Amino acid sequence: MDISLQTHQSYIGQPVSALPTPALVVSKPVLEKNVKRLHGDVEALGIDFRPHVKTLKSIEATRIMLAHGRYKKIVASTLSEIRGCLPLVKEDLDAFTSQHGLKIVLMIDHADHIRILEEFNARTKRSNPWPAFIKVDVGTNRAGILNSSSRLDEVIQAANSSAAVSVYGFYCHAGHSYAAKTAEQAVKVLNDEINGVVIAARRLLDPKTELVLSIGATPTAHVVSNIKAKLPENTRLELHAGNFPANDLQQVATGLVSLSDQAVRVVAEVCSVYPERNEALINAGVLALTKEVSSFTGLARLTEEVNWGIVRVSQEHGIFGWVGDEAQSEMAEDRFRVGQKVLLYTQHSCITSAMYYAFYVVDEQDIVRETWIPWKGW
Repeated sequence: MDISLQTHQSYIGQPVSALPTPALVVSKPVLEKNVKRLHGDVEALGIDFRPHVKTLKSIEATRIMLAHGRYKKIVASTLSEIRGCLPLVKEDLDAFTSQHGLKIVLMIDHADHIRILEEFNARTKRSNPWPAFIKVDVGTNRAGILNSSSRLDEVIQAANSSAAVSVYGFYCHAGHSYAAKTAEQAVKVLNDEINGVVIAARRLLDPKTELVLSIGATPTAHVVSNIKAKLPENTRLELHAGNFPANDLQQVATGLVSLSDQAVRVVAEVCSVYPERNEALINAGVLALTKEVSSFTGLARLTEEVNWGIVRVSQEHGIFGWVGDEAQSEMAEDRFRVGQKVLLYTQHSCITSAMYYAFYVVDEQDIVRETWIPWKGW
């Protein structure tokens, strides 16, 4: 187990340069600024908001995303995330609803999901139907059903006629919006999301309750103020997003946020410098960073000089190399020295943060003021 679980609080009041490495640093001022910006957009539009708690996976970050109680709904990928939001709960999914009065909305996109819920209710003598989003694929090709598929009608009608399921609404996640490079491209995907759930909702001819149309991914959340859609009667729009408090190089690559909007960084230590190949070795590899990339070359970038990036990784080590578009203007032996602490912007903060057992939360001067312990497992 990571030694930080025993020592993290001892670093409160210390600068990031004093932290053990590798370590994950969260800038609370940047995080709060990012969240406040999105909350302002949501409030101006008068739509609902449901943050996805999968990035920083902590009760402290969740409170901030929920505006300390102003919003009361979340998206969770795992039972661990639900348990993390409700530390006293230790039971399974059915117990969350039957014993604690929570409204758990499932996501379905296959007739077998309905059959499984029917069998579960029959076996356990559960009488209440499960609220469920029907997931629509708007181009990501990860989960959900395309509007062009006849299966969507089959799932809609099977769910609407089942005693085990209550159709709560339609949900999509535009993961492909990460390929956007301009606000205009992100707005196009945002409109595709809205059209996707609206078209699907109109296929449910006999809705039993008001339908929630849930859209969002962090890139489209950044441009959510551009919504101009007219919604069908008996529907309500909500936005979901998860990465927006943290951001990362993938988000910066979309052109929708700046380098300074990244709240998550990794602090690592230089282990060696190699003048002959103009590189430096640090003690942060794939398990401390990520394996994902973007239009930013490398798996991470040096925060103080982004032309230096991690160009190769092994399990526990990374190699700094020059990745700038312009001709190299600095040598590794001039930038790095053995024992030096360095701060890195990462490509995908969701994956990076999942690697750490403690988050060091800093102020504007990079002094640790709090430590957060994220939820682990599934």
